[in-house]
Amino acid sequence: MVEKIRVRPANAVLAALIVVAGVVFFWGTVRSGRADSALLFVVLPVGLAAALALTPGRSTHGRVFRLTTIGLLLAAVALHEGAICVVLAAPLVYAVAHTVTGLVRRFRDSRRLAVLLPLPLLLTGVEGVQPDWRIDPDQSVRVTREVAAGPALMPALLAAGPQAKDARPIALRVLGVPTPEHVHGSGLDRGDQWVFGYHGSSHGPGGQIVTEVIDSGPRSITFAVREDSSITGRWVGMRSATLSWRAGDHGGTEVALRIDYRRGLDPSWYFGPLQDRFMHAGAEHFLDMLNLP
Repeated sequence: MVEKIRVRPANAVLAALIVVAGVVFFWGTVRSGRADSALLFVVLPVGLAAALALTPGRSTHGRVFRLTTIGLLLAAVALHEGAICVVLAAPLVYAVAHTVTGLVRRFRDSRRLAVLLPLPLLLTGVEGVQPDWRIDPDQSVRVTREVAAGPALMPALLAAGPQAKDARPIALRVLGVPTPEHVHGSGLDRGDQWVFGYHGSSHGPGGQIVTEVIDSGPRSITFAVREDSSITGRWVGMRSATLSWRAGDHGGTEVALRIDYRRGLDPSWYFGPLQDRFMHAGAEHFLDMLNLP
Protein backbone atom coordinates (compact mmCIF):
# COMPACT_ATOMS: atom_id res chain seq x y z
CA MET A 1 0.00 0.00 0.00
CA VAL A 2 1.37 3.40 -0.99
CA GLU A 3 1.94 5.66 1.98
CA LYS A 4 0.20 9.00 1.66
CA ILE A 5 2.53 11.94 2.01
CA ARG A 6 1.25 14.58 4.40
CA VAL A 7 2.27 18.15 3.80
CA ARG A 8 2.79 20.14 6.96
CA PRO A 9 1.35 23.66 7.14
CA ALA A 10 4.87 25.08 7.56
CA ASN A 11 5.99 23.35 4.35
CA ALA A 12 2.96 24.67 2.47
CA VAL A 13 3.64 28.22 3.67
CA LEU A 14 7.30 27.96 2.62
CA ALA A 15 6.30 26.67 -0.82
CA ALA A 16 3.79 29.50 -1.21
CA LEU A 17 6.42 32.11 -0.29
CA ILE A 18 8.82 30.59 -2.83
CA VAL A 19 6.16 30.77 -5.56
CA VAL A 20 5.39 34.41 -4.71
CA ALA A 21 9.10 35.24 -4.88
CA GLY A 22 9.28 33.39 -8.20
CA VAL A 23 6.41 35.43 -9.65
CA VAL A 24 8.20 38.63 -8.64
CA PHE A 25 11.49 37.47 -10.20
CA PHE A 26 9.66 36.30 -13.34
CA TRP A 27 7.93 39.67 -13.72
CA GLY A 28 11.22 41.52 -13.25
CA THR A 29 13.01 39.28 -15.74
CA VAL A 30 10.37 39.73 -18.44
CA ARG A 31 10.18 43.47 -17.81
CA SER A 32 13.96 43.77 -18.28
CA GLY A 33 13.67 42.24 -21.75
CA ARG A 34 14.93 38.77 -20.90
CA ALA A 35 11.72 36.81 -21.42
CA ASP A 36 13.61 34.25 -23.50
CA SER A 37 15.63 33.16 -20.46
CA ALA A 38 12.91 33.55 -17.81
CA LEU A 39 11.84 29.91 -18.15
CA LEU A 40 15.34 28.52 -17.59
CA PHE A 41 16.60 30.95 -14.96
CA VAL A 42 13.37 31.57 -13.02
CA VAL A 43 10.57 29.06 -13.59
CA LEU A 44 12.69 25.91 -13.45
CA PRO A 45 14.63 26.64 -10.22
CA VAL A 46 11.54 28.12 -8.50
CA GLY A 47 9.52 25.03 -9.40
CA LEU A 48 12.24 22.75 -8.02
CA ALA A 49 12.52 24.83 -4.83
CA ALA A 50 8.74 24.74 -4.28
CA ALA A 51 8.67 20.97 -4.82
CA LEU A 52 11.48 20.51 -2.29
CA ALA A 53 9.64 22.71 0.21
CA LEU A 54 6.63 20.36 0.02
CA THR A 55 8.82 17.28 0.50
CA PRO A 56 9.09 16.21 4.13
CA GLY A 57 12.58 15.58 5.46
CA ARG A 58 13.00 12.13 7.00
CA SER A 59 16.33 12.82 8.73
CA THR A 60 18.39 15.73 9.98
CA HIS A 61 20.78 15.56 7.03
CA GLY A 62 17.81 15.20 4.70
CA ARG A 63 16.28 18.40 6.01
CA VAL A 64 19.62 20.20 5.82
CA PHE A 65 20.06 19.06 2.21
CA ARG A 66 16.55 20.20 1.32
CA LEU A 67 16.86 23.66 2.89
CA THR A 68 20.37 24.18 1.50
CA THR A 69 19.17 23.25 -1.99
CA ILE A 70 16.21 25.65 -1.72
CA GLY A 71 18.58 28.44 -0.72
CA LEU A 72 20.91 27.70 -3.64
CA LEU A 73 18.03 27.59 -6.13
CA LEU A 74 16.66 30.94 -4.96
CA ALA A 75 20.15 32.44 -5.08
CA ALA A 76 20.46 31.20 -8.66
CA VAL A 77 17.15 32.89 -9.54
CA ALA A 78 18.33 36.18 -8.03
CA LEU A 79 21.66 36.07 -9.86
CA HIS A 80 20.15 35.02 -13.24
CA GLU A 81 23.16 34.32 -15.53
CA GLY A 82 25.30 34.59 -12.42
CA ALA A 83 23.82 31.22 -11.46
CA ILE A 84 27.10 29.75 -12.71
CA CYS A 85 28.67 31.11 -9.51
CA VAL A 86 26.04 29.25 -7.48
CA VAL A 87 26.75 26.00 -9.34
CA LEU A 88 30.48 26.37 -8.70
CA ALA A 89 29.91 27.13 -5.02
CA ALA A 90 27.29 24.39 -4.44
CA PRO A 91 29.74 21.54 -3.53
CA LEU A 92 31.44 23.79 -0.99
CA VAL A 93 28.12 24.94 0.51
CA TYR A 94 26.84 21.35 0.83
CA ALA A 95 30.12 20.21 2.39
CA VAL A 96 30.07 22.97 5.00
CA ALA A 97 26.37 22.52 5.80
CA HIS A 98 26.60 18.76 6.29
CA THR A 99 29.93 18.90 8.14
CA VAL A 100 28.57 21.43 10.63
CA THR A 101 25.39 19.37 11.02
CA GLY A 102 27.41 16.22 11.63
CA LEU A 103 29.62 17.90 14.24
CA VAL A 104 26.68 19.39 16.08
CA ARG A 105 24.90 16.02 16.17
CA ARG A 106 28.06 14.17 17.21
CA PHE A 107 28.72 16.44 20.18
CA ARG A 108 25.17 17.53 20.96
CA ASP A 109 25.46 16.33 24.55
CA SER A 110 28.01 19.10 25.12
CA ARG A 111 26.30 22.28 23.98
CA ARG A 112 29.40 24.44 24.33
CA LEU A 113 31.53 22.02 22.33
CA ALA A 114 28.81 21.68 19.69
CA VAL A 115 28.94 25.43 19.15
CA LEU A 116 32.74 25.77 19.16
CA LEU A 117 33.65 22.82 16.91
CA PRO A 118 32.26 24.28 13.63
CA LEU A 119 34.05 27.62 14.16
CA PRO A 120 37.42 26.58 12.61
CA LEU A 121 35.57 25.34 9.53
CA LEU A 122 33.55 28.54 9.23
CA LEU A 123 36.68 30.69 9.68
CA THR A 124 38.17 29.19 6.51
CA GLY A 125 35.35 30.88 4.61
CA VAL A 126 35.80 34.45 5.84
CA GLU A 127 38.28 35.24 3.07
CA GLY A 128 36.86 37.96 0.88
CA VAL A 129 34.38 39.29 3.43
CA GLN A 130 36.51 42.45 3.42
CA PRO A 131 38.44 43.63 0.32
CA ASP A 132 41.72 43.36 2.25
CA TRP A 133 40.98 39.81 3.40
CA ARG A 134 42.01 38.14 0.17
CA ILE A 135 44.83 35.76 -0.74
CA ASP A 136 46.50 36.28 -4.13
CA PRO A 137 43.40 37.50 -6.02
CA ASP A 138 45.56 38.53 -9.01
CA GLN A 139 46.30 35.46 -11.11
CA SER A 140 47.35 34.56 -14.64
CA VAL A 141 47.14 31.66 -17.07
CA ARG A 142 49.34 30.75 -20.02
CA VAL A 143 48.55 28.39 -22.88
CA THR A 144 50.62 27.49 -25.94
CA ARG A 145 49.80 26.02 -29.30
CA GLU A 146 51.76 24.84 -32.34
CA VAL A 147 50.55 26.18 -35.71
CA ALA A 148 51.69 25.32 -39.22
CA ALA A 149 52.33 28.90 -40.42
CA GLY A 150 55.84 30.30 -40.06
CA PRO A 151 56.66 33.14 -37.64
CA ALA A 152 56.96 35.65 -40.50
CA LEU A 153 53.30 35.13 -41.40
CA MET A 154 51.94 35.61 -37.90
CA PRO A 155 51.50 39.43 -37.91
CA ALA A 156 49.38 39.30 -41.06
CA LEU A 157 47.28 36.43 -39.72
CA LEU A 158 46.75 38.04 -36.33
CA ALA A 159 45.97 41.48 -37.76
CA ALA A 160 42.69 40.11 -39.13
CA GLY A 161 41.47 39.81 -35.56
CA PRO A 162 39.46 37.03 -33.90
CA GLN A 163 36.10 35.64 -35.04
CA ALA A 164 33.33 34.31 -32.81
CA LYS A 165 33.17 30.52 -32.56
CA ASP A 166 30.24 28.33 -31.50
CA ALA A 167 32.43 25.37 -30.56
CA ARG A 168 33.77 25.64 -27.02
CA PRO A 169 36.06 23.55 -24.82
CA ILE A 170 34.18 21.00 -22.72
CA ALA A 171 35.00 22.83 -19.48
CA LEU A 172 33.00 25.80 -20.75
CA ARG A 173 30.17 23.77 -22.26
CA VAL A 174 29.40 21.73 -19.14
CA LEU A 175 28.34 24.74 -17.07
CA GLY A 176 27.22 26.86 -19.99
CA VAL A 177 29.92 29.48 -19.41
CA PRO A 178 29.16 32.31 -21.87
CA THR A 179 31.64 33.14 -24.62
CA PRO A 180 31.69 36.08 -27.05
CA GLU A 181 29.03 35.97 -29.76
CA HIS A 182 30.13 39.14 -31.56
CA VAL A 183 33.72 40.24 -32.13
CA HIS A 184 34.73 43.49 -33.76
CA GLY A 185 38.07 45.08 -34.48
CA SER A 186 41.39 44.21 -36.05
CA GLY A 187 44.97 45.46 -36.31
CA LEU A 188 48.12 45.21 -34.24
CA ASP A 189 49.08 48.88 -33.96
CA ARG A 190 48.96 50.76 -30.70
CA GLY A 191 45.46 52.04 -30.05
CA ASP A 192 43.74 49.36 -32.15
CA GLN A 193 40.82 47.82 -30.30
CA TRP A 194 39.26 44.36 -30.28
CA VAL A 195 35.73 44.29 -28.81
CA PHE A 196 34.12 41.07 -27.56
CA GLY A 197 30.33 41.28 -27.22
CA TYR A 198 28.30 38.74 -25.28
CA HIS A 199 24.83 37.38 -26.07
CA GLY A 200 22.33 39.72 -27.67
CA SER A 201 23.84 42.56 -29.66
CA SER A 202 27.46 43.54 -29.20
CA HIS A 203 26.23 46.06 -26.62
CA GLY A 204 23.31 43.95 -25.41
CA PRO A 205 22.42 42.67 -21.94
CA GLY A 206 25.47 40.43 -21.88
CA GLY A 207 27.85 43.38 -21.97
CA GLN A 208 31.24 43.50 -23.62
CA ILE A 209 35.00 43.42 -23.12
CA VAL A 210 36.97 46.16 -24.86
CA THR A 211 40.70 45.55 -25.33
CA GLU A 212 43.30 47.95 -26.73
CA VAL A 213 46.77 47.28 -28.11
CA ILE A 214 49.28 48.97 -25.81
CA ASP A 215 52.47 47.34 -27.08
CA SER A 216 53.29 45.74 -30.40
CA GLY A 217 56.57 44.15 -31.44
CA PRO A 218 57.93 41.70 -34.02
CA ARG A 219 57.25 38.73 -31.75
CA SER A 220 54.48 39.81 -29.37
CA ILE A 221 51.45 42.01 -28.85
CA THR A 222 50.01 43.17 -25.53
CA PHE A 223 46.42 44.19 -24.88
CA ALA A 224 45.00 46.10 -21.93
CA VAL A 225 41.36 45.70 -20.96
CA ARG A 226 39.75 49.14 -21.18
CA GLU A 227 36.21 48.04 -20.36
CA ASP A 228 34.68 44.88 -18.91
CA SER A 229 30.91 45.05 -18.60
CA SER A 230 30.49 41.40 -19.61
CA ILE A 231 28.46 38.91 -17.63
CA THR A 232 31.66 36.98 -16.95
CA GLY A 233 32.85 40.03 -15.00
CA ARG A 234 30.72 38.77 -12.12
CA TRP A 235 33.32 36.18 -11.24
CA VAL A 236 36.51 37.25 -13.01
CA GLY A 237 37.99 40.63 -13.91
CA MET A 238 40.16 40.68 -17.00
CA ARG A 239 43.29 42.83 -16.73
CA SER A 240 45.55 42.29 -19.76
CA ALA A 241 46.70 39.72 -22.29
CA THR A 242 49.95 39.11 -24.16
CA LEU A 243 50.12 37.12 -27.37
CA SER A 244 53.61 36.04 -28.39
CA TRP A 245 55.10 33.69 -30.96
CA ARG A 246 58.42 32.07 -31.86
CA ALA A 247 59.76 29.46 -34.24
CA GLY A 248 58.40 26.04 -33.31
CA ASP A 249 60.34 22.85 -32.81
CA HIS A 250 58.77 21.23 -35.87
CA GLY A 251 59.07 23.97 -38.46
CA GLY A 252 55.92 25.92 -37.61
CA THR A 253 55.27 28.50 -34.91
CA GLU A 254 54.65 28.19 -31.20
CA VAL A 255 51.98 30.69 -30.16
CA ALA A 256 51.64 31.56 -26.47
CA LEU A 257 48.82 33.47 -24.80
CA ARG A 258 49.08 34.86 -21.28
CA ILE A 259 46.00 36.36 -19.61
CA ASP A 260 46.23 38.32 -16.37
CA TYR A 261 43.02 38.52 -14.38
CA ARG A 262 41.62 39.20 -10.92
CA ARG A 263 39.75 36.36 -9.29
CA GLY A 264 36.26 37.44 -8.26
CA LEU A 265 35.33 34.53 -6.00
CA ASP A 266 36.65 33.46 -2.60
CA PRO A 267 37.97 31.50 -0.75
CA SER A 268 41.11 31.08 -2.82
CA TRP A 269 41.79 27.47 -1.78
CA TYR A 270 38.51 26.43 -3.42
CA PHE A 271 37.81 28.91 -6.22
CA GLY A 272 41.45 29.53 -7.17
CA PRO A 273 41.96 26.13 -8.88
CA LEU A 274 38.43 26.21 -10.35
CA GLN A 275 38.87 29.60 -11.97
CA ASP A 276 42.33 28.67 -13.17
CA ARG A 277 40.83 25.70 -15.04
CA PHE A 278 38.08 27.78 -16.61
CA MET A 279 40.50 30.53 -17.58
CA HIS A 280 42.74 27.97 -19.28
CA ALA A 281 39.70 26.79 -21.25
CA GLY A 282 38.85 30.40 -22.09
CA ALA A 283 42.38 31.05 -23.34
CA GLU A 284 42.17 27.94 -25.53
CA HIS A 285 38.89 29.21 -26.93
CA PHE A 286 40.46 32.57 -27.74
CA LEU A 287 43.22 30.88 -29.71
CA ASP A 288 40.51 28.99 -31.60
CA MET A 289 38.91 32.33 -32.46
CA LEU A 290 42.11 33.51 -34.16
CA ASN A 291 41.65 30.95 -36.96
CA LEU A 292 45.34 30.12 -37.11
CA PRO A 293 46.13 27.32 -39.59
